[in-house]
Amino acid sequence: MFAKQHTPTPTPRKSFSGRGREASYSPVRVDKKEFGPATNPLKVMVVGGLEEVGRNMTIIEYRKEIIIIDMGLQFPEEDMPGIDYIIPDVTYLKDKKDWVKGVIITHGHYDHIGGIPHIMGEIGNPPMFMGKMTAGLVRKRHQEYKTAPALKIKEIDETSSVKLGSSFQIDFLRVNHSIPDCFAIIVKTALGTIIHTGDFKIDFSPVNDKPADLNRIAQLGAQGVLMLMSDSTDSTHPGYQISESAIGEELGKLFDKIEGRIIIGTFASQLSRVQKIFELAEKYGRRVNLQGRSMNSNVEVAHQIGYLKFDPRILVEDKDLNRLSDNKVIIIGTGAQGEANAFLNRVVNNEHRTVSLKQGDTVLFSSSIIPGNERSVQNIMDMLVRQGAKIINYRMLDIHAGGHAKEEDLKLMMRLIKPEYFMPIEGNHYMLKAHADLAEIVGIPKDHIFVADNGQVVSFHKAVDNKIVGTLTKEKIPSAYVMVDGLGVGDVSEIVLRDRRMMADDGMIVIIATIDNKTGTIIGNPDLISRGFVYMKGNRDLIEKTRMKVKKIVKDKNPMTPADDDYIKNKIRNDIGQFLFNATKRRPMVLPVVIKV
Repeated sequence: MFAKQHTPTPTPRKSFSGRGREASYSPVRVDKKEFGPATNPLKVMVVGGLEEVGRNMTIIEYRKEIIIIDMGLQFPEEDMPGIDYIIPDVTYLKDKKDWVKGVIITHGHYDHIGGIPHIMGEIGNPPMFMGKMTAGLVRKRHQEYKTAPALKIKEIDETSSVKLGSSFQIDFLRVNHSIPDCFAIIVKTALGTIIHTGDFKIDFSPVNDKPADLNRIAQLGAQGVLMLMSDSTDSTHPGYQISESAIGEELGKLFDKIEGRIIIGTFASQLSRVQKIFELAEKYGRRVNLQGRSMNSNVEVAHQIGYLKFDPRILVEDKDLNRLSDNKVIIIGTGAQGEANAFLNRVVNNEHRTVSLKQGDTVLFSSSIIPGNERSVQNIMDMLVRQGAKIINYRMLDIHAGGHAKEEDLKLMMRLIKPEYFMPIEGNHYMLKAHADLAEIVGIPKDHIFVADNGQVVSFHKAVDNKIVGTLTKEKIPSAYVMVDGLGVGDVSEIVLRDRRMMADDGMIVIIATIDNKTGTIIGNPDLISRGFVYMKGNRDLIEKTRMKVKKIVKDKNPMTPADDDYIKNKIRNDIGQFLFNATKRRPMVLPVVIKV
Protein backbone atom coordinates (compact mmCIF):
# COMPACT_ATOMS: atom_id res chain seq x y z
CA MET A 1 0.00 0.00 0.00
CA PHE A 2 0.98 3.65 0.17
CA ALA A 3 4.07 4.56 2.20
CA LYS A 4 3.34 6.56 5.36
CA GLN A 5 5.00 9.95 5.75
CA HIS A 6 6.09 11.92 8.83
CA THR A 7 3.09 13.19 10.85
CA PRO A 8 3.04 17.00 10.93
CA THR A 9 2.06 19.07 13.96
CA PRO A 10 -1.73 19.63 14.05
CA THR A 11 -2.99 23.17 13.47
CA PRO A 12 -5.14 24.96 16.08
CA ARG A 13 -8.86 24.50 15.64
CA LYS A 14 -12.10 25.75 17.18
CA SER A 15 -13.66 23.08 19.33
CA PHE A 16 -17.39 22.50 19.82
CA SER A 17 -19.24 20.14 22.09
CA GLY A 18 -21.91 17.83 20.69
CA ARG A 19 -24.52 20.33 21.89
CA GLY A 20 -23.00 22.93 19.61
CA ARG A 21 -21.55 25.33 22.23
CA GLU A 22 -18.31 26.96 21.15
CA ALA A 23 -15.27 26.34 23.34
CA SER A 24 -11.80 27.84 23.36
CA TYR A 25 -9.18 27.28 20.66
CA SER A 26 -7.03 24.24 21.31
CA PRO A 27 -4.96 21.83 19.22
CA VAL A 28 -6.74 18.62 18.24
CA ARG A 29 -4.78 15.60 19.41
CA VAL A 30 -6.92 12.52 18.91
CA ASP A 31 -5.74 9.69 21.12
CA LYS A 32 -7.33 6.32 20.37
CA LYS A 33 -7.44 5.66 24.13
CA GLU A 34 -9.92 8.52 24.32
CA PHE A 35 -12.43 6.40 22.40
CA GLY A 36 -12.10 3.31 24.61
CA PRO A 37 -11.36 -0.25 23.47
CA ALA A 38 -11.86 -0.90 19.75
CA THR A 39 -13.82 -4.13 20.11
CA ASN A 40 -17.01 -3.33 18.20
CA PRO A 41 -17.27 -3.08 14.40
CA LEU A 42 -17.32 0.35 12.79
CA LYS A 43 -20.17 0.41 10.26
CA VAL A 44 -20.65 2.70 7.26
CA MET A 45 -24.04 2.63 5.52
CA VAL A 46 -25.02 4.86 2.61
CA VAL A 47 -28.81 4.92 2.29
CA GLY A 48 -28.94 7.24 -0.72
CA GLY A 49 -26.47 8.28 -3.41
CA LEU A 50 -24.99 4.93 -4.46
CA GLU A 51 -27.49 4.15 -7.23
CA GLU A 52 -28.50 7.66 -8.28
CA VAL A 53 -27.34 11.26 -8.39
CA GLY A 54 -29.13 12.74 -5.38
CA ARG A 55 -30.76 11.62 -2.11
CA ASN A 56 -27.34 11.64 -0.47
CA MET A 57 -27.18 10.34 3.09
CA THR A 58 -24.48 8.39 4.95
CA ILE A 59 -24.76 6.74 8.37
CA ILE A 60 -21.63 5.93 10.40
CA GLU A 61 -22.16 3.76 13.48
CA TYR A 62 -19.85 2.66 16.29
CA ARG A 63 -20.65 1.28 19.76
CA LYS A 64 -24.34 2.25 19.64
CA GLU A 65 -23.52 5.79 18.53
CA ILE A 66 -24.39 7.21 15.12
CA ILE A 67 -23.53 10.27 13.08
CA ILE A 68 -25.18 11.20 9.79
CA ILE A 69 -23.60 13.01 6.85
CA ASP A 70 -26.05 14.84 4.56
CA MET A 71 -29.80 14.42 4.20
CA GLY A 72 -30.69 15.17 0.58
CA LEU A 73 -33.50 14.75 -1.90
CA GLN A 74 -33.63 13.29 -5.38
CA PHE A 75 -35.81 14.70 -8.14
CA PRO A 76 -38.34 12.22 -9.56
CA GLU A 77 -37.63 10.00 -12.53
CA GLU A 78 -39.77 10.00 -15.66
CA ASP A 79 -41.82 7.01 -14.50
CA MET A 80 -42.90 8.74 -11.27
CA PRO A 81 -45.87 10.92 -12.31
CA GLY A 82 -47.02 13.40 -9.68
CA ILE A 83 -44.08 12.86 -7.32
CA ASP A 84 -42.42 16.05 -6.08
CA TYR A 85 -39.17 14.45 -4.93
CA ILE A 86 -37.69 11.43 -3.12
CA ILE A 87 -35.94 11.38 0.26
CA PRO A 88 -33.85 8.73 2.05
CA ASP A 89 -35.41 5.88 4.01
CA VAL A 90 -34.65 6.29 7.76
CA THR A 91 -36.41 3.13 8.94
CA TYR A 92 -33.11 1.85 10.39
CA LEU A 93 -32.86 4.92 12.66
CA LYS A 94 -36.40 5.08 14.03
CA ASP A 95 -35.72 2.83 17.02
CA LYS A 96 -32.21 4.27 17.48
CA LYS A 97 -33.01 7.95 18.04
CA ASP A 98 -30.89 8.07 21.19
CA TRP A 99 -27.94 6.66 19.22
CA VAL A 100 -27.89 9.62 16.79
CA LYS A 101 -25.37 12.13 18.14
CA GLY A 102 -25.33 14.64 15.31
CA VAL A 103 -25.89 15.45 11.64
CA ILE A 104 -23.18 17.04 9.49
CA ILE A 105 -24.06 18.72 6.18
CA THR A 106 -21.34 19.06 3.54
CA HIS A 107 -22.95 21.91 1.53
CA GLY A 108 -26.19 23.65 0.63
CA HIS A 109 -27.44 21.90 -2.51
CA TYR A 110 -30.86 20.27 -2.30
CA ASP A 111 -29.49 16.80 -3.02
CA HIS A 112 -27.69 17.20 0.34
CA ILE A 113 -30.17 19.29 2.41
CA GLY A 114 -33.59 18.64 0.84
CA GLY A 115 -34.64 15.84 3.19
CA ILE A 116 -33.94 17.76 6.41
CA PRO A 117 -37.49 19.08 7.10
CA HIS A 118 -39.00 15.61 6.64
CA ILE A 119 -36.37 13.52 8.46
CA MET A 120 -35.14 15.47 11.49
CA GLY A 121 -38.34 14.99 13.49
CA GLU A 122 -38.26 11.26 12.73
CA ILE A 123 -34.81 10.77 14.26
CA GLY A 124 -35.10 12.86 17.42
CA ASN A 125 -33.94 16.23 16.02
CA PRO A 126 -30.22 15.89 16.90
CA PRO A 127 -27.78 18.85 16.64
CA MET A 128 -26.63 19.83 13.15
CA PHE A 129 -23.27 21.18 11.96
CA MET A 130 -22.72 23.03 8.68
CA GLY A 131 -21.06 26.04 7.05
CA LYS A 132 -22.51 29.55 7.24
CA MET A 133 -23.89 29.61 3.69
CA THR A 134 -25.41 26.15 4.09
CA ALA A 135 -27.01 27.17 7.39
CA GLY A 136 -28.63 30.18 5.70
CA LEU A 137 -30.13 28.02 2.95
CA VAL A 138 -31.30 25.32 5.40
CA ARG A 139 -32.99 27.89 7.65
CA LYS A 140 -34.67 29.57 4.66
CA ARG A 141 -36.06 26.25 3.36
CA HIS A 142 -37.12 25.16 6.84
CA GLN A 143 -39.40 28.20 7.20
CA GLU A 144 -41.76 26.57 4.68
CA TYR A 145 -42.37 23.57 6.97
CA LYS A 146 -44.43 24.87 9.88
CA THR A 147 -44.84 21.49 11.60
CA ALA A 148 -41.14 20.54 11.44
CA PRO A 149 -39.16 20.95 14.69
CA ALA A 150 -36.90 23.98 15.18
CA LEU A 151 -33.41 22.95 14.10
CA LYS A 152 -30.39 23.09 16.42
CA ILE A 153 -27.80 24.38 13.93
CA LYS A 154 -24.17 25.17 14.77
CA GLU A 155 -22.14 26.92 12.07
CA ILE A 156 -18.63 25.60 11.44
CA ASP A 157 -15.62 26.37 9.26
CA GLU A 158 -12.34 24.65 8.42
CA THR A 159 -10.91 25.45 11.88
CA SER A 160 -13.78 23.77 13.77
CA SER A 161 -13.63 20.51 15.65
CA VAL A 162 -16.66 18.69 17.06
CA LYS A 163 -16.81 15.79 19.53
CA LEU A 164 -20.00 13.77 19.06
CA GLY A 165 -20.73 11.16 21.69
CA SER A 166 -17.75 9.18 22.94
CA SER A 167 -16.97 7.64 19.53
CA PHE A 168 -16.54 10.43 16.99
CA GLN A 169 -14.25 13.43 16.58
CA ILE A 170 -15.26 15.51 13.54
CA ASP A 171 -12.95 17.93 11.74
CA PHE A 172 -13.69 19.86 8.55
CA LEU A 173 -11.73 20.39 5.35
CA ARG A 174 -12.77 23.21 3.03
CA VAL A 175 -13.28 22.09 -0.58
CA ASN A 176 -14.50 23.88 -3.71
CA HIS A 177 -17.76 23.28 -5.55
CA SER A 178 -20.31 25.46 -7.37
CA ILE A 179 -21.56 26.98 -4.12
CA PRO A 180 -19.54 28.52 -1.25
CA ASP A 181 -18.90 26.86 2.12
CA CYS A 182 -18.40 23.24 1.06
CA PHE A 183 -16.60 20.90 3.42
CA ALA A 184 -15.17 17.41 3.35
CA ILE A 185 -15.90 15.66 6.64
CA ILE A 186 -13.06 14.06 8.63
CA VAL A 187 -14.43 11.43 11.01
CA LYS A 188 -11.91 10.16 13.57
CA THR A 189 -12.74 6.96 15.44
CA ALA A 190 -10.90 4.37 17.54
CA LEU A 191 -10.49 2.18 14.43
CA GLY A 192 -9.23 4.94 12.17
CA THR A 193 -10.16 8.02 10.17
CA ILE A 194 -12.85 8.14 7.49
CA ILE A 195 -12.94 11.09 5.08
CA HIS A 196 -16.16 11.94 3.21
CA THR A 197 -15.41 14.49 0.46
CA GLY A 198 -18.96 15.68 -0.21
CA ASP A 199 -19.25 17.26 -3.67
CA PHE A 200 -15.93 18.77 -4.66
CA LYS A 201 -13.64 19.93 -7.41
CA ILE A 202 -10.10 21.29 -7.29
CA ASP A 203 -10.20 24.98 -8.21
CA PHE A 204 -7.05 27.05 -7.60
CA SER A 205 -8.85 30.35 -8.31
CA PRO A 206 -12.44 29.99 -7.08
CA VAL A 207 -14.87 32.92 -7.05
CA ASN A 208 -15.80 34.28 -3.59
CA ASP A 209 -14.32 31.25 -1.84
CA LYS A 210 -11.00 29.98 -0.53
CA PRO A 211 -9.20 27.29 -2.54
CA ALA A 212 -8.93 23.83 -1.02
CA ASP A 213 -5.87 23.44 1.21
CA LEU A 214 -3.86 20.78 -0.63
CA ASN A 215 -1.14 20.91 2.04
CA ARG A 216 -3.63 19.94 4.70
CA ILE A 217 -5.05 17.19 2.50
CA ALA A 218 -1.53 15.79 2.16
CA GLN A 219 -1.05 16.06 5.94
CA LEU A 220 -4.20 14.03 6.50
CA GLY A 221 -2.83 11.39 4.15
CA ALA A 222 0.46 11.34 6.05
CA GLN A 223 -1.38 10.81 9.35
CA GLY A 224 -3.13 7.76 7.93
CA VAL A 225 -6.67 7.42 6.58
CA LEU A 226 -8.67 4.23 6.97
CA MET A 227 -11.21 4.96 4.21
CA LEU A 228 -11.88 7.70 1.67
CA MET A 229 -15.47 8.18 0.47
CA SER A 230 -15.30 10.33 -2.66
CA ASP A 231 -17.65 12.13 -5.10
CA SER A 232 -18.12 10.12 -8.32
CA THR A 233 -20.44 12.42 -10.31
CA ASP A 234 -17.86 13.32 -12.98
CA SER A 235 -15.67 10.21 -12.68
CA THR A 236 -16.35 9.33 -16.34
CA HIS A 237 -15.06 12.70 -17.60
CA PRO A 238 -11.34 12.85 -18.48
CA GLY A 239 -9.01 15.69 -17.56
CA TYR A 240 -9.33 18.46 -14.99
CA GLN A 241 -12.37 20.56 -14.10
CA ILE A 242 -12.23 24.10 -15.46
CA SER A 243 -11.91 26.97 -12.95
CA GLU A 244 -14.87 29.24 -12.22
CA SER A 245 -12.63 32.26 -12.82
CA ALA A 246 -12.06 31.13 -16.42
CA ILE A 247 -15.82 31.12 -16.96
CA GLY A 248 -15.98 34.75 -15.84
CA GLU A 249 -13.37 35.68 -18.44
CA GLU A 250 -15.32 33.96 -21.24
CA LEU A 251 -18.57 35.63 -20.17
CA GLY A 252 -16.79 38.98 -20.15
CA LYS A 253 -15.71 38.53 -23.79
CA LEU A 254 -19.33 37.81 -24.75
CA PHE A 255 -20.75 40.77 -22.82
CA ASP A 256 -18.33 43.02 -24.68
CA LYS A 257 -19.88 42.02 -28.03
CA ILE A 258 -23.61 41.64 -27.26
CA GLU A 259 -25.76 44.67 -28.07
CA GLY A 260 -29.25 43.53 -27.00
CA ARG A 261 -30.63 42.01 -23.85
CA ILE A 262 -28.65 39.18 -22.23
CA ILE A 263 -30.76 36.39 -20.76
CA ILE A 264 -28.82 33.80 -18.76
CA GLY A 265 -30.19 30.42 -17.77
CA THR A 266 -28.30 28.70 -14.97
CA PHE A 267 -28.80 26.80 -11.71
CA ALA A 268 -30.03 28.89 -8.78
CA SER A 269 -27.31 27.28 -6.70
CA GLN A 270 -24.47 28.47 -8.98
CA LEU A 271 -23.74 31.43 -6.73
CA SER A 272 -20.13 31.78 -7.90
CA ARG A 273 -21.46 32.21 -11.44
CA VAL A 274 -24.02 34.74 -10.25
CA GLN A 275 -21.25 36.72 -8.52
CA LYS A 276 -19.28 36.98 -11.79
CA ILE A 277 -22.42 38.10 -13.63
CA PHE A 278 -22.99 40.89 -11.08
CA GLU A 279 -19.39 42.03 -11.52
CA LEU A 280 -19.72 42.02 -15.31
CA ALA A 281 -23.04 43.86 -15.14
CA GLU A 282 -21.38 46.65 -13.18
CA LYS A 283 -18.43 46.74 -15.60
CA TYR A 284 -20.66 47.00 -18.69
CA GLY A 285 -23.27 49.32 -17.20
CA ARG A 286 -26.12 46.85 -17.14
CA ARG A 287 -28.85 46.26 -14.53
CA VAL A 288 -29.73 42.75 -13.33
CA ASN A 289 -33.20 41.25 -13.12
CA LEU A 290 -33.55 37.99 -11.17
CA GLN A 291 -36.19 35.45 -12.18
CA GLY A 292 -37.36 32.35 -10.35
CA ARG A 293 -38.21 31.84 -6.69
CA SER A 294 -35.13 29.75 -5.94
CA MET A 295 -32.83 32.24 -7.71
CA ASN A 296 -34.20 35.18 -5.71
CA SER A 297 -34.13 33.21 -2.45
CA ASN A 298 -30.51 32.02 -2.86
CA VAL A 299 -29.24 35.46 -3.87
CA GLU A 300 -31.03 37.04 -0.90
CA VAL A 301 -29.51 34.57 1.59
CA ALA A 302 -26.00 34.78 0.08
CA HIS A 303 -26.07 38.60 0.03
CA GLN A 304 -27.29 38.86 3.62
CA ILE A 305 -24.39 36.81 4.95
CA GLY A 306 -21.82 38.48 2.69
CA TYR A 307 -21.10 35.67 0.24
CA LEU A 308 -22.47 37.65 -2.70
CA LYS A 309 -21.05 41.15 -2.98
CA PHE A 310 -22.95 43.70 -5.09
CA ASP A 311 -24.67 47.05 -4.82
CA PRO A 312 -28.42 46.35 -4.39
CA ARG A 313 -29.12 49.28 -6.72
CA ILE A 314 -27.90 47.14 -9.62
CA LEU A 315 -31.05 45.02 -9.28
CA VAL A 316 -34.11 45.98 -11.31
CA GLU A 317 -37.66 44.87 -10.52
CA ASP A 318 -39.98 43.34 -13.13
CA LYS A 319 -42.16 46.45 -13.26
CA ASP A 320 -39.20 48.63 -14.27
CA LEU A 321 -37.60 46.17 -16.67
CA ASN A 322 -39.18 47.45 -19.88
CA ARG A 323 -38.20 51.05 -19.11
CA LEU A 324 -34.53 50.22 -19.69
CA SER A 325 -32.94 50.04 -23.11
CA ASP A 326 -32.02 46.53 -24.22
CA ASN A 327 -28.27 47.09 -23.94
CA LYS A 328 -28.69 47.92 -20.23
CA VAL A 329 -30.38 44.65 -19.21
CA ILE A 330 -29.24 41.25 -17.93
CA ILE A 331 -31.87 38.74 -16.88
CA ILE A 332 -30.73 35.75 -14.80
CA GLY A 333 -33.22 32.93 -14.42
CA THR A 334 -33.79 29.24 -13.92
CA GLY A 335 -34.85 26.76 -16.58
CA ALA A 336 -31.65 25.87 -18.43
CA GLN A 337 -32.64 22.20 -17.99
CA GLY A 338 -36.01 22.72 -19.68
CA GLU A 339 -37.97 22.43 -16.40
CA ALA A 340 -41.71 22.78 -16.96
CA ASN A 341 -42.45 25.64 -14.51
CA ALA A 342 -39.11 27.45 -14.64
CA PHE A 343 -38.51 30.95 -15.97
CA LEU A 344 -37.27 30.09 -19.49
CA ASN A 345 -40.14 27.69 -20.15
CA ARG A 346 -42.71 30.29 -19.13
CA VAL A 347 -41.05 32.86 -21.40
CA VAL A 348 -41.05 30.71 -24.54
CA ASN A 349 -44.69 29.75 -23.91
CA ASN A 350 -45.69 33.43 -23.48
CA GLU A 351 -46.83 32.73 -19.93
CA HIS A 352 -44.49 35.16 -18.14
CA ARG A 353 -46.08 38.35 -16.83
CA THR A 354 -43.20 40.66 -17.76
CA VAL A 355 -40.59 39.04 -20.02
CA SER A 356 -41.23 38.09 -23.62
CA LEU A 357 -38.62 37.35 -26.29
CA LYS A 358 -37.75 39.72 -29.09
CA GLN A 359 -35.26 40.05 -31.93
CA GLY A 360 -31.78 40.85 -30.67
CA ASP A 361 -32.04 38.86 -27.42
CA THR A 362 -29.10 36.56 -26.63
CA VAL A 363 -29.80 33.57 -24.37
CA LEU A 364 -26.79 31.99 -22.63
CA PHE A 365 -27.19 28.43 -21.32
CA SER A 366 -24.59 28.62 -18.56
CA SER A 367 -24.98 25.03 -17.34
CA SER A 368 -24.37 21.59 -18.75
CA ILE A 369 -27.31 19.33 -19.58
CA ILE A 370 -28.21 16.86 -16.85
CA PRO A 371 -28.54 13.36 -18.40
CA GLY A 372 -32.18 12.69 -19.23
CA ASN A 373 -33.00 16.36 -19.92
CA GLU A 374 -31.60 16.44 -23.47
CA ARG A 375 -34.98 16.47 -25.23
CA SER A 376 -36.46 19.15 -22.94
CA VAL A 377 -33.44 21.41 -23.47
CA GLN A 378 -33.52 20.85 -27.25
CA ASN A 379 -37.22 21.79 -27.35
CA ILE A 380 -36.68 25.00 -25.42
CA MET A 381 -33.75 25.97 -27.65
CA ASP A 382 -35.91 25.42 -30.74
CA MET A 383 -38.62 27.69 -29.37
CA LEU A 384 -36.12 30.39 -28.37
CA VAL A 385 -34.65 30.52 -31.88
CA ARG A 386 -38.09 30.54 -33.52
CA GLN A 387 -38.95 33.62 -31.46
CA GLY A 388 -35.88 35.53 -32.63
CA ALA A 389 -33.31 34.88 -29.91
CA LYS A 390 -29.70 33.89 -30.46
CA ILE A 391 -28.42 30.96 -28.36
CA ILE A 392 -24.96 30.35 -26.89
CA ASN A 393 -24.33 27.23 -24.80
CA TYR A 394 -21.39 25.59 -23.04
CA ARG A 395 -20.59 23.45 -26.09
CA MET A 396 -19.91 26.58 -28.17
CA LEU A 397 -17.83 28.43 -25.55
CA ASP A 398 -16.54 27.80 -22.01
CA ILE A 399 -19.44 29.49 -20.24
CA HIS A 400 -20.01 26.70 -17.71
CA ALA A 401 -17.73 24.95 -15.24
CA GLY A 402 -18.98 21.85 -13.49
CA GLY A 403 -18.85 21.56 -9.73
CA HIS A 404 -17.46 18.02 -9.63
CA ALA A 405 -13.92 16.70 -9.90
CA LYS A 406 -13.01 14.96 -13.16
CA GLU A 407 -10.69 11.97 -13.53
CA GLU A 408 -7.36 13.71 -12.92
CA ASP A 409 -8.67 15.67 -9.93
CA LEU A 410 -10.09 12.48 -8.42
CA LYS A 411 -6.77 10.71 -8.86
CA LEU A 412 -4.96 13.63 -7.23
CA MET A 413 -7.28 13.46 -4.21
CA MET A 414 -6.63 9.73 -3.80
CA ARG A 415 -2.87 10.17 -4.17
CA LEU A 416 -2.82 12.86 -1.49
CA ILE A 417 -5.09 11.03 0.96
CA LYS A 418 -3.52 7.57 0.40
CA PRO A 419 -6.42 5.66 2.02
CA GLU A 420 -6.22 2.02 3.07
CA TYR A 421 -9.76 1.52 1.75
CA PHE A 422 -11.73 3.43 -0.87
CA MET A 423 -15.49 3.78 -1.40
CA PRO A 424 -16.86 5.74 -4.38
CA ILE A 425 -20.12 7.54 -3.55
CA GLU A 426 -22.56 10.04 -5.08
CA GLY A 427 -23.41 8.65 -8.49
CA ASN A 428 -25.07 5.93 -10.54
CA HIS A 429 -23.46 2.50 -10.43
CA TYR A 430 -21.49 3.03 -13.65
CA MET A 431 -20.02 6.24 -12.19
CA LEU A 432 -19.00 4.41 -9.01
CA LYS A 433 -17.37 1.66 -11.09
CA ALA A 434 -15.47 4.22 -13.20
CA HIS A 435 -14.20 5.84 -9.99
CA ALA A 436 -13.20 2.41 -8.64
CA ASP A 437 -11.16 1.84 -11.81
CA LEU A 438 -9.33 5.13 -11.18
CA ALA A 439 -8.58 3.97 -7.63
CA GLU A 440 -6.93 0.84 -9.00
CA ILE A 441 -4.83 2.98 -11.35
CA VAL A 442 -3.42 4.98 -8.42
CA GLY A 443 -2.50 1.82 -6.55
CA ILE A 444 -5.36 0.97 -4.20
CA PRO A 445 -5.80 -2.84 -4.15
CA LYS A 446 -9.00 -4.07 -5.77
CA ASP A 447 -10.11 -5.90 -2.61
CA HIS A 448 -9.83 -2.61 -0.69
CA ILE A 449 -12.30 -0.85 -3.02
CA PHE A 450 -16.00 -1.08 -2.08
CA VAL A 451 -18.55 -0.45 -4.85
CA ALA A 452 -21.72 -0.81 -2.79
CA ASP A 453 -25.47 -0.56 -3.31
CA ASN A 454 -27.73 1.69 -1.26
CA GLY A 455 -28.11 0.28 2.23
CA GLN A 456 -25.20 -2.18 1.95
CA VAL A 457 -23.12 -2.30 5.13
CA VAL A 458 -19.36 -1.71 5.07
CA SER A 459 -17.83 -3.03 8.29
CA PHE A 460 -14.41 -2.50 9.90
CA HIS A 461 -13.08 -4.59 12.79
CA LYS A 462 -9.79 -5.22 14.57
CA ALA A 463 -8.21 -8.56 13.60
CA VAL A 464 -6.10 -10.75 15.89
CA ASP A 465 -2.89 -9.03 14.78
CA ASN A 466 -4.46 -5.63 15.66
CA LYS A 467 -4.75 -4.77 11.96
CA ILE A 468 -8.00 -3.03 10.98
CA VAL A 469 -9.83 -5.06 8.33
CA GLY A 470 -12.65 -3.73 6.16
CA THR A 471 -15.40 -5.79 4.52
CA LEU A 472 -18.20 -5.04 2.07
CA THR A 473 -20.80 -7.28 3.74
CA LYS A 474 -23.97 -8.80 2.32
CA GLU A 475 -25.99 -7.16 5.10
CA LYS A 476 -28.37 -4.40 4.01
CA ILE A 477 -30.44 -1.88 5.90
CA PRO A 478 -33.69 -0.36 4.45
CA SER A 479 -32.95 2.12 1.66
CA ALA A 480 -36.19 2.26 -0.36
CA TYR A 481 -37.48 5.35 -2.12
CA VAL A 482 -39.59 7.50 0.22
CA MET A 483 -41.68 9.63 -2.13
CA VAL A 484 -42.99 13.09 -1.27
CA ASP A 485 -46.23 14.06 -3.00
CA GLY A 486 -47.71 17.33 -1.77
CA LEU A 487 -48.09 17.01 2.01
CA GLY A 488 -47.82 13.23 1.85
CA VAL A 489 -44.48 11.66 2.77
CA GLY A 490 -44.07 7.96 2.04
CA ASP A 491 -47.78 7.36 1.41
CA VAL A 492 -47.32 6.88 -2.34
CA SER A 493 -46.36 3.26 -2.94
CA GLU A 494 -45.21 1.45 -6.06
CA ILE A 495 -48.84 0.31 -6.54
CA VAL A 496 -50.01 3.93 -6.65
CA LEU A 497 -47.27 4.79 -9.15
CA ARG A 498 -48.24 1.78 -11.26
CA ASP A 499 -51.84 3.03 -11.37
CA ARG A 500 -50.66 6.52 -12.35
CA ARG A 501 -48.47 5.10 -15.11
CA MET A 502 -51.35 3.00 -16.37
CA MET A 503 -53.63 6.03 -16.48
CA ALA A 504 -50.92 8.04 -18.25
CA ASP A 505 -50.39 5.25 -20.81
CA ASP A 506 -53.95 4.15 -21.62
CA GLY A 507 -56.30 6.35 -19.63
CA MET A 508 -59.24 5.21 -17.55
CA ILE A 509 -62.92 4.40 -17.90
CA VAL A 510 -65.42 4.69 -15.04
CA ILE A 511 -68.49 2.43 -15.18
CA ILE A 512 -71.41 3.36 -12.92
CA ALA A 513 -74.08 0.64 -12.53
CA THR A 514 -77.26 1.12 -10.46
CA ILE A 515 -78.70 -2.18 -9.21
CA ASP A 516 -81.58 -3.40 -7.10
CA ASN A 517 -80.35 -4.16 -3.60
CA LYS A 518 -82.48 -7.30 -3.18
CA THR A 519 -82.41 -8.93 -6.58
CA GLY A 520 -79.18 -7.57 -8.02
CA THR A 521 -80.89 -6.64 -11.31
CA ILE A 522 -79.64 -3.55 -13.11
CA ILE A 523 -81.79 -0.43 -13.16
CA GLY A 524 -81.56 1.62 -16.36
CA ASN A 525 -78.41 1.82 -18.48
CA PRO A 526 -74.92 2.01 -16.95
CA ASP A 527 -73.18 5.40 -17.14
CA LEU A 528 -69.68 5.53 -18.65
CA ILE A 529 -67.01 8.20 -18.19
CA SER A 530 -63.81 8.08 -20.28
CA ARG A 531 -60.67 10.06 -19.40
CA GLY A 532 -57.55 9.68 -21.53
CA PHE A 533 -58.93 6.51 -23.18
CA VAL A 534 -61.30 7.42 -26.03
CA TYR A 535 -63.35 10.50 -26.89
CA MET A 536 -66.85 9.26 -26.18
CA LYS A 537 -68.67 11.31 -28.82
CA GLY A 538 -66.30 10.06 -31.50
CA ASN A 539 -66.58 6.40 -30.44
CA ARG A 540 -70.31 5.92 -29.86
CA ASP A 541 -70.29 2.37 -31.20
CA LEU A 542 -67.59 1.19 -28.75
CA ILE A 543 -69.27 2.97 -25.83
CA GLU A 544 -72.67 1.37 -26.59
CA LYS A 545 -71.14 -2.09 -26.92
CA THR A 546 -69.38 -1.58 -23.58
CA ARG A 547 -72.65 -0.44 -21.99
CA MET A 548 -74.47 -3.53 -23.25
CA LYS A 549 -71.63 -5.75 -22.06
CA VAL A 550 -71.96 -4.32 -18.55
CA LYS A 551 -75.72 -4.90 -18.55
CA LYS A 552 -75.16 -8.52 -19.57
CA ILE A 553 -72.55 -9.06 -16.83
CA VAL A 554 -74.97 -7.84 -14.14
CA LYS A 555 -77.99 -9.63 -15.66
CA ASP A 556 -76.17 -13.00 -15.74
CA LYS A 557 -75.92 -12.97 -11.97
CA ASN A 558 -78.35 -15.25 -10.10
CA PRO A 559 -81.43 -13.03 -9.42
CA MET A 560 -82.41 -15.11 -6.37
CA THR A 561 -79.34 -14.04 -4.33
CA PRO A 562 -78.64 -10.59 -2.83
CA ALA A 563 -76.33 -8.28 -4.73
CA ASP A 564 -72.63 -8.86 -3.96
CA ASP A 565 -70.71 -5.63 -4.61
CA ASP A 566 -67.26 -7.19 -4.77
CA TYR A 567 -68.32 -9.93 -7.14
CA ILE A 568 -69.99 -7.52 -9.53
CA LYS A 569 -67.11 -5.02 -9.45
CA ASN A 570 -64.49 -7.70 -10.09
CA LYS A 571 -66.56 -9.20 -12.90
CA ILE A 572 -67.01 -5.81 -14.58
CA ARG A 573 -63.31 -4.94 -14.11
CA ASN A 574 -62.04 -8.21 -15.58
CA ASP A 575 -64.54 -8.77 -18.38
CA ILE A 576 -64.73 -5.15 -19.57
CA GLY A 577 -60.94 -4.84 -19.35
CA GLN A 578 -60.56 -7.86 -21.65
CA PHE A 579 -63.33 -6.65 -23.98
CA LEU A 580 -61.74 -3.19 -24.38
CA PHE A 581 -58.31 -4.70 -24.98
CA ASN A 582 -59.70 -6.96 -27.74
CA ALA A 583 -61.46 -3.96 -29.30
CA THR A 584 -58.66 -1.35 -29.01
CA LYS A 585 -55.44 -3.18 -27.99
CA ARG A 586 -55.28 -0.74 -25.06
CA ARG A 587 -55.56 -1.46 -21.36
CA PRO A 588 -57.34 1.47 -19.68
CA MET A 589 -57.85 1.37 -15.93
CA VAL A 590 -61.44 0.16 -15.40
CA LEU A 591 -63.07 1.66 -12.31
CA PRO A 592 -66.49 0.08 -11.57
CA VAL A 593 -68.89 1.94 -9.26
CA VAL A 594 -71.93 0.02 -7.99
CA ILE A 595 -74.86 1.98 -6.53
CA LYS A 596 -77.53 -0.09 -4.75
CA VAL A 597 -81.07 1.23 -4.37
